[in-house]
Amino acid sequence: MAALALLAGCNTVVLNPAGDVAQQQGNLVIFSTVLMLVIVLPVIFLVCLFAWRYRASNEEATYSPDWDHSTQLELLIWAAPLLIIICLGAVTWTATHLLDPYRPIERIAKDRPVAPNTKTLEVQVVALDWKWLFIYPEYGIATVNELAAPVDRPIRFRITASSVMNAFYVPDLAGMIYAMPSMETKLHAVINKPGNYAGFSSNYSGAGFSGMRFRFHGLDDAGFAAWVAKNKAAALPLSRGNYLQLERPSENTPVMRFARVAPGLFDAVVNQCVRPGTTCMSDMMQHDRGDSAAMKHMPGKGSPAAAKPEEALTGGDAAEAPTKNPKDVQQRSNASPSNPTTL
Repeated sequence: MAALALLAGCNTVVLNPAGDVAQQQGNLVIFSTVLMLVIVLPVIFLVCLFAWRYRASNEEATYSPDWDHSTQLELLIWAAPLLIIICLGAVTWTATHLLDPYRPIERIAKDRPVAPNTKTLEVQVVALDWKWLFIYPEYGIATVNELAAPVDRPIRFRITASSVMNAFYVPDLAGMIYAMPSMETKLHAVINKPGNYAGFSSNYSGAGFSGMRFRFHGLDDAGFAAWVAKNKAAALPLSRGNYLQLERPSENTPVMRFARVAPGLFDAVVNQCVRPGTTCMSDMMQHDRGDSAAMKHMPGKGSPAAAKPEEALTGGDAAEAPTKNPKDVQQRSNASPSNPTTL
């Protein structure tokens, strides 16, 4: 009873999520576990049975010191696990392709296919040190450490990182997927129930890792429209200069909102060329292939002019301006986390 009381405090979100993709993944975990128990439980039972039946004090048990082989028993011992492995392999192979994070979802929920004219919501995700940046290109807004999406609308995440590798994970929405610098990963998902859900980094990335959390809001259409309007009313734009300030390491960063986003910012982050005069990786690769069109973004060959000083990232919708020098960040901080309600 004491063990059950302790387990009552466990969060079973992985097996009872609010999104269809996560639900299918949870069902796969349950099916695989039950399938393996078909072998595990009889083995445990037989071990206990043999130990009891052939105990030293049971003189009535059959004693066969010369018995060493049974074809029927060998077939049973090998056939049962083999069938389990074949079944488990088939289910895993099928689910791996159907739940591929790069594959657009084909249904909102069981027996509810995606409508033909449904527009997928694109969210560009950047893992920073140590905070999350979310860009909504359709609406021209951006947020830090706050994510939202309409219920029953397919979402396509484009994910990258500014420096070190992280992992984007909202257990109620879908499985985790890595965010890596100079690379773009994708994740397709949908949220089916309104609510306020936890999101975080599931891959250790340094001193501020424990505070690298955000809230994901599942909203109805009216609620999402109000959320977008709230962000459009923010004072600051996410220009390239402001992004370079935001990119600097900072811990336990509260929610920040940006009313406008510099065109092509996410692609510049992926290609490591946000800073003026920096050659984009895609241009370097084209240049290496001998493509003269790539020269337009090469330093001194049509690169953007130096950015003007930007307004400091402070105010009601912004955190403290991050430190100017990453070396100034305390690497082994024992300070208490900031008030979680800021998320």
